[in-house]
Amino acid sequence: MLTLLPVLLAVDAGLVGGVFFAFSTFVMKALAQLPVEQGVAAMQRINVVVMNPLFLGLFVGTALIGGIAAIGAVLSWGSMRSSLLLAAGILYVVGAFGVTAAFNVPRNERLAHLQAESSEARAYWPVYLREWLLWNHVRTAASAAAAIAATVSLAH
Repeated sequence: MLTLLPVLLAVDAGLVGGVFFAFSTFVMKALAQLPVEQGVAAMQRINVVVMNPLFLGLFVGTALIGGIAAIGAVLSWGSMRSSLLLAAGILYVVGAFGVTAAFNVPRNERLAHLQAESSEARAYWPVYLREWLLWNHVRTAASAAAAIAATVSLAH
């Protein structure tokens, strides 16, 4: 268990961070280059398709693993390993999962209620891109940092 949790957290946070990284580095840039109604429609579709058991299982499961690792770290406090596991758990739970819930999902929900061809969608799209991408960068960095902290904890 002492080895399995950090390995799972490192791999899973790395996988989720990779998805976020893809959105930060090319997916959102590609959508921004489309005509507004096409970019909005594509992102609306992505936000529906992402709600699948495989991705949600990984995303939510990693938050659960991160929470368990953080609690375990506190209960076995006193080593560098416990400090790193606590950091990894907090980084993922707050920085990836929490940021998604607090910042990305509300923007996705607002976008979902717009007709892609509407003037409201045309006005909101540049705001959505800027704000959503900012928070995506945060959750990308948090996921990567969680993966690194969990990996380094294995050396201690």
